[in-house]
Amino acid sequence: MGRIEAVKRTIILQMALIGLVFQTALYIYVWQKVYNDIMQSGMWRSFYRKGFWLLAVVYFLLLLFFTATYGGLRIGYLKPMDVFFSQVISLICTNIVSYFQISLLSLKLVTAYPLILMMLGQFVVAGVWTFISHRLYKQFFPPKQLLFISGERPVEGILKKFETRKDKYHILKCIYENEGQRAIEKEILSGYDGVVLWDMNTALRNKLLKFCYSRGVRVYIMPKIPDIMVQGADQLHLFDTPILLVRDYAMTVEQRLVKRMIDIVCALILVVVTSPFMILTAIAIKVYDSGPVLYKQVRCTRDMRQFQILKFRSMRSDAEKDGVARLAAKNDNRITPVGRFIRKVRIDELPQLFNILKGDMSFIGPRPERPEIIRQYQEDMPEFTFRTKVKSGLAGYAQVYGKYNTTPYDKLKLDLFYIENYSVWLDLKLMLLTIKVLFQTDSTEGVEENQTTAMQGVANQIKDEEG
Repeated sequence: MGRIEAVKRTIILQMALIGLVFQTALYIYVWQKVYNDIMQSGMWRSFYRKGFWLLAVVYFLLLLFFTATYGGLRIGYLKPMDVFFSQVISLICTNIVSYFQISLLSLKLVTAYPLILMMLGQFVVAGVWTFISHRLYKQFFPPKQLLFISGERPVEGILKKFETRKDKYHILKCIYENEGQRAIEKEILSGYDGVVLWDMNTALRNKLLKFCYSRGVRVYIMPKIPDIMVQGADQLHLFDTPILLVRDYAMTVEQRLVKRMIDIVCALILVVVTSPFMILTAIAIKVYDSGPVLYKQVRCTRDMRQFQILKFRSMRSDAEKDGVARLAAKNDNRITPVGRFIRKVRIDELPQLFNILKGDMSFIGPRPERPEIIRQYQEDMPEFTFRTKVKSGLAGYAQVYGKYNTTPYDKLKLDLFYIENYSVWLDLKLMLLTIKVLFQTDSTEGVEENQTTAMQGVANQIKDEEG
């Protein structure tokens, strides 16, 4: 199995690199035909031979960085359209950087028209390459036949999610923990490609995990909150036995300083760049119903400290005249036409740049919640307080890897993943990935009427965490 996986990763890497080489070749061709002559009018002479190789390497590495960050190399792991979209975003970012590189070398802003035409050609190449790569992947790596093992709680939701990736996973059979450990172990050995250990008793889950591990069976596992907390533990070697130190999370002084500097610099730049959009948005909101432009609401940041978050108003002025706090629903009739647009393109969040400059928020962190909603969540999820160990953010792990209507319990897990694995590089990566999320409409969907919330029994998902 290990050799097969090694061959698989090698093939995927080769397929990805071939695509990047074609994209780089297009760039070098345009440089040679157009921008090489422009260089003579600047402080640099034209590039030849070794110079072209240097350009190719720089562009290739830049494209490789953005493509890896946005997931454009994850052939077979992401849906074909997701891979293509990731490649498009990567090409846009790479070519923007390359344009300013060319302009700096030429000592002037050069024409971007050739680069735009080249980029359109690269989009076509990316589309064809993605299609061919996906077909080859499906031919050589058919969907994994999986055994799904769970407790007694409903599993329809997660099974529907597996159904959306029929190209990668196929649940052959579902078996439940009440059938007993021996019966489950016997079924595991029936010839599956892997096992899914879902929401089940922790003690039995751990026994099955060791059983699969000892027999080389691939395991997909749903982490519980204690599993995530252990990820941030320190390894101690005080004695001749391994010890993990799990303690209250706290950023170092250096991490806080660097994070704050990044917040201030990026917020100032974005305030300048987005100011025309903010002015137009303010005018549109005022013209539509003459109501207030900004919507202020009390939210909680680090250590449950309350502050007033700023947003462009997207709902009617009397949206919560009954005083009841509730999440926006899918097709919510409280949202105005102007509000629906600015929510879709995320313009409504831009005033929070001033919250960042003030220090109430950071660019990356768990999204701030209202005090009353936090109290409702805590009734079923006492662990929800863990999210306030860091400053709240404009975007976060749960926004990049989840959706607006992801269940609160799953959002909590995603936010804890961020907290327990924090690094400056992770912040920078999430900032880059946020650009991709802005163009994904499903990340702005409201909560469905029958969707699980804290008030609808989320406690059922966590009562066995200590079991």
